[in-house]
Amino acid sequence: MHNEINKFITFINDHHGIDNKTSLINLLKGNFNLTKDRSVYYCDHFSFRVSSSKNKSFSNTVLSLSNLRKYDHLPFFVCLVTPEKNYLYIANSSFLKKISHSSQHLRVDNIKGSFNGSDIFTEFQGLDNKPNNFDQLYSFHAELGFQENLPRLVEATNNITPKGNKFDAKQSQIDAILNAPKRALDFINSPHYNELKNELDKKVSDYSNEIIIASLIENVNVRGRVIEYLIAGKDDELRNQIIEGLKDPDHNLPRFKTDNKLGDYQRILDSYITETDIKTKIMVLNSNPKAYNLDKMLEFLAEEGSVFLFYFIGIGSNKITNTALVSIFQTKLLSKTFVFNHWAGRNSRGVTQFEGKTIAEILHSGENDVDQEAALVFLNEILSL
Repeated sequence: MHNEINKFITFINDHHGIDNKTSLINLLKGNFNLTKDRSVYYCDHFSFRVSSSKNKSFSNTVLSLSNLRKYDHLPFFVCLVTPEKNYLYIANSSFLKKISHSSQHLRVDNIKGSFNGSDIFTEFQGLDNKPNNFDQLYSFHAELGFQENLPRLVEATNNITPKGNKFDAKQSQIDAILNAPKRALDFINSPHYNELKNELDKKVSDYSNEIIIASLIENVNVRGRVIEYLIAGKDDELRNQIIEGLKDPDHNLPRFKTDNKLGDYQRILDSYITETDIKTKIMVLNSNPKAYNLDKMLEFLAEEGSVFLFYFIGIGSNKITNTALVSIFQTKLLSKTFVFNHWAGRNSRGVTQFEGKTIAEILHSGENDVDQEAALVFLNEILSL
């Protein structure tokens, strides 16, 4: 977390017992460079809303979803002032169960309604919603963002069945899925692995300057899409427009969308069908990158010869430090793959994220092992969802 956020948390804790939200807000305004937007106060690094209650039971209406949307790219906090203590919660869209108030017409194309304090998760992925976990909690949200959360909130709020269906595998497909760890290990030990790694490394080398510039883009989603397109994009004209945009000090980039597919780079190598997802790891940042949709992963691994990989690019201070091409079943990576199935809708097994520190370790060590037994346990658990 940014130092200003740590100062904010300390300031809130130093004023336990103030028991007056107006007084606390005035003190905050005097100590932080804040801008007011109705009930929200914000600065360059975070945003917050102050509420009050006679006790920790928190059913107050906090904020409209449309207003949260404006600040969801920053850590958004709710401070609950009670007579004896101030409580802080992180309340970005990832940490909302549903929308409670005046939300009958909430749709993905019609953002309506407000959330209450009771709609905020008090625990997320085994982490209590408390200041000592805010850094790790926000690292989950930063990769998901508002648009990933909106369909889930619509479904949870209005009991609307979302589009799409869980992948329903036939027995022959289940057999192919459960053979995927062995298939991945066979691929890694084949000459085709080196061929694919060399291809990707060459593309990184060809566009290294542009990748370094793109790594400075603050918006994690834009940054990821730009770097993915530099390496895996198929339209040379669009790639050149992106390169020209990166030369602009204001990063005046063209508008473009990347395909919402499992991987960014598809290659058929002999009997193997490979999908490779490209991820950038900014070594000085704490982030938990979004990994993959579980149903899309299963559907792909149900194909004979399918191998799903991740290509990680480590970026340090003005240079690319290392690259790594690993299976999704790489032992350390798999042990730190977070599954969000309770968080997803009924028609989805959910999504996954990786622990950023583990990616940094893999980039440093180059380890590419696969524990087939652990991978089979993981796959069977996902199939059972």
